[in-house]
Amino acid sequence: MDRLPFTILVMQKAVKMVWEIRAASRVSYIFSALLLLWITLWSFGVSGVVASGIGDGGRWWLLLVFSISLFWTGAILCNLVHVTIAGVIVLVLAHNGQDAPPMPSRPLLRSLRHAISTSLGSICYGSLFTAAIRTLRWAIRGLRSRIGNNECLLCCVDFLFNLVETLVRFFNKYAYVEVAVYGKSFNCSARDAWELFQSTGIEALVAYDLSGAVLLMAVILGGLVTGSCVGIWTWFKRRDRFVMVGSTSMILGMILVGMSLVVVESAITSIYICYAVDPSLISKWDAEFADQIAETLHQRLQHRSGRDIPAHMVGVQLPNPAPEMV
Repeated sequence: MDRLPFTILVMQKAVKMVWEIRAASRVSYIFSALLLLWITLWSFGVSGVVASGIGDGGRWWLLLVFSISLFWTGAILCNLVHVTIAGVIVLVLAHNGQDAPPMPSRPLLRSLRHAISTSLGSICYGSLFTAAIRTLRWAIRGLRSRIGNNECLLCCVDFLFNLVETLVRFFNKYAYVEVAVYGKSFNCSARDAWELFQSTGIEALVAYDLSGAVLLMAVILGGLVTGSCVGIWTWFKRRDRFVMVGSTSMILGMILVGMSLVVVESAITSIYICYAVDPSLISKWDAEFADQIAETLHQRLQHRSGRDIPAHMVGVQLPNPAPEMV
């Protein structure tokens, strides 16, 4: 519960940042429509496989391939939105202030063109792994926190956790911001983002933030509301289709709500990356928010190290170039 005030603060600032970029929501709407179109085509393909005369073994393999294609395509479309919004936000922050260079024309269109051309390969590659590894990391972290005095089980879980942490270094959502800004490959971006977080101490702040869990709960809630409303309607119209229609509606609701919330998640990740690269980028946009981040970071580093850390050392880092769109 002590993490909620900071989480709420970060999410409020992320929503404010997205709200200032009026066209950001349009990107999520466009890609939501594309995702619905893909789901429609996918449904026809699955129906054809089910109705075909292929044997059960071949049918299950085809359904597995179709399932992977659905989740992979959904992840690619979400990450395209993520990279587009992150590129725009970094541009806005980098060109904010009196001494900053002028903003390039049509920044959203420029970022979108960069995402679907230069960065498309990195996005497709990263989309295969990031969601699965993030979910596995949360599950292992929750399991480790519930283990009591069983040293053997704790040792095994710690080994799995360290293994997943190693994978996170190469597959994390913050890599997409580096992909959007610098145009690097996905693995290089993930490694650089993780090293940047560790060298500046921002990793302690990221671990303290619960915004990812809050957004996940919002996605689940959206799916439950959609599934419940459609399921109740189906119960009175076609009771024999109640389970199928209700569960399908719940999945579609989760997908659409998740696509809408990608813009908020992208803003949050961009805030952390920009603060790690150069805290003045956030300070020029909102000085009070930058001070609150610095104060919370100081507290978390104190808690993690168990010793006092001078406040002026928070945010000290190796020189990095100012973010610039490729």
